[in-house]
Amino acid sequence: MRSSWFRPARRATAAALVSALALAALTACGTSSSADNDNNAGGGSSDPTAPLDPKAKVTLTIDCMPPAAKKAELKEWKEDVATFNKKYPNVTIDGKSTPGQCEEPARFTAALKAKSQPDVFYTYFTDLQQVLDNDGAADISAYVTDKTVPALADIDSNVLDVLKKDGKLYGLPTSNYRMGLLVNRKLFTQAGLDPNKPPATWDEVRSAAKAVAGLGKGVSGYGEYSAQNTGGWHYTATMYGMGGEVVSADGTKAAFNTDLGKEIVQNLHDMRWTDNSMGQTQLLKWGDLQKQMAADKLGMFLAAPDDITYMVQQLGADYANFGMGPIPGGKATLFGGNDYMIKKGSSPDKIKAAIAWLNFKTLTPGKGQFDYARSKADGLPVGLPQPAFFTGASKTEDDQLKAASATMPVENFRAFMDNPVPGKAEPPKAQEIYKVLDNVMSGVLTNKNADAAKLLSTAETQVNQVLANQ
Repeated sequence: MRSSWFRPARRATAAALVSALALAALTACGTSSSADNDNNAGGGSSDPTAPLDPKAKVTLTIDCMPPAAKKAELKEWKEDVATFNKKYPNVTIDGKSTPGQCEEPARFTAALKAKSQPDVFYTYFTDLQQVLDNDGAADISAYVTDKTVPALADIDSNVLDVLKKDGKLYGLPTSNYRMGLLVNRKLFTQAGLDPNKPPATWDEVRSAAKAVAGLGKGVSGYGEYSAQNTGGWHYTATMYGMGGEVVSADGTKAAFNTDLGKEIVQNLHDMRWTDNSMGQTQLLKWGDLQKQMAADKLGMFLAAPDDITYMVQQLGADYANFGMGPIPGGKATLFGGNDYMIKKGSSPDKIKAAIAWLNFKTLTPGKGQFDYARSKADGLPVGLPQPAFFTGASKTEDDQLKAASATMPVENFRAFMDNPVPGKAEPPKAQEIYKVLDNVMSGVLTNKNADAAKLLSTAETQVNQVLANQ
């Protein structure tokens, strides 16, 4: 999958699609069953704290091996398997490539229903409940320690908490993102603004947007989504940045129809209709703002760092043209990401082997995905402030290694990196809530006379109905 694809957009798949795709999922995702194909010829200890038995012959089917089209990434995967096998020659890594997006919504749901997911399977942070509802993942709490994952204490607790339910750990992160304010450095400079000091408040955003829009020639100062659930996603991020909530702490009621909620909607109205700094074209979705910014027609929008990679690799933009600052308000920021889980029913040795692989490939500074010198040599981008789940000494080490091999001007992200904002997970029933909140965003951005209070009140009623059906 392209990680910058709209992350929260995977939705529950209808039962008809599940049944229609189940057979395809069996083939595409692999049919390894821990009960039938453990390949633990050497036995092994059932004690989760005991090391992996070197005599236990274990085969792991694993999601998201890079496809042949991604030559550099596939080369590195194969190299990592070879390195891993020097220490664990008894473990066979059977990588599975999936055409298109790594986790295709229908395929993923069908595989869970059919119990056909690989031994080590890829999910989004928002997937945990669906996986547990389908009895799909092993509880790995007892297996994950500072011995099996030496950097464990330095993994952001907010990230690990997303992968827990009732105190039990079901996954290990591979990447994550935090929303911030993405700026076009060229347009900022042309408008007389300092691109090294992105706006930190919404008053500053509004002022900067007017300055950038003043350049004319079809340039907009600030862009916003309002379609295909992306508007609600961004409204949520904006609320978090200002210290607000979208749902109550117990997850049972809407919490956005407040003075703060109205302030956010009013600010968008004024930027759109009073300042004329948001352009005439609205009802935008993921991909639209990226195209505008890559073409130097947009000054700012809320984004994650890997949006930059998409604009460079897919739209022909230049890394040097972009910078980031923290989300305006800086109280909290919406975060998300992806992880790997281990199929429920896997033997202890299979779980131990999987954790050993994940630790090497995705959780060790300087190794696997964090071997930045290798990535640079292979022509892959180095320098984005993402993944960002390390803290403490591991973060320091990772930052130093990344800077030493950077292929882009990391100083452009200094404001974002030096002003970390606490991450906050998406609300329950996120997609259904975002769909409702799209109406608030589209309403205020397409209708000059929209009644913000009425839009929010209607949305509140609808979201309460969504939450009542959990």
